[in-house]
Amino acid sequence: MAFLNRGRARRTLDGVSRIVVLDYGSGNLRSAERALQRVGADVTVTADPHAALEADGLVVPGVGAFAACMAGLKAVDGPRLIERRLAGGRPVLGICVGMQVLFDLGVEWGERTEGCGQWPGTVEQIKADVLPHMGWNTVRAPAGTTLFAGLDADARFYFVHSFGVRRWELDESDVLKPPLVTWAHHGEDFVAAVENGALAATQFHPEKSGDAGATVLRNWLRDVVG
Repeated sequence: MAFLNRGRARRTLDGVSRIVVLDYGSGNLRSAERALQRVGADVTVTADPHAALEADGLVVPGVGAFAACMAGLKAVDGPRLIERRLAGGRPVLGICVGMQVLFDLGVEWGERTEGCGQWPGTVEQIKADVLPHMGWNTVRAPAGTTLFAGLDADARFYFVHSFGVRRWELDESDVLKPPLVTWAHHGEDFVAAVENGALAATQFHPEKSGDAGATVLRNWLRDVVG
């Protein structure tokens, strides 16, 4: 809890949240930076571990191959930074492959790569006639969602991916509050977003999703980062 308090003390004097977009050689870093700035965050793009740990919120973007993203993430000690933040209840948001690497395993073109292991599950190719899944799509958000609060059911988000999580594998618990899982459909259902306390993630790109994506980021800043 002491670590959590130190991070909160670093918030800007006017109450604006300090957000770090983790630079590990992957992702639409500047797009994420601009989108977060537009919804009111003070944003730094960096691989500096101290800044990543002390920020009010950490964003982990990602594009391309699962294995390449994990290699880049490990090069900047990303898995440990994510683990340390979550151990102290510090918010983390994964985007696209930045969401995928939070799961146990990625399987792409026969290559198996261990992920960060925050959630059980496998990232694998979606069974669809047309890949990649590229363009706008709706999602099915669960009751009680924070990220999608205030959005209509027909709100559309921008996806670019061929791989995803096709099954949610976390066992239900009588002790812990279950994560909220949002689904989308392209050929079959796949996980479009997860809300799990301090850890949240989207398969779509909120920074490319216009007003709907801005609402998701604003909700994250207000209701998760606080």
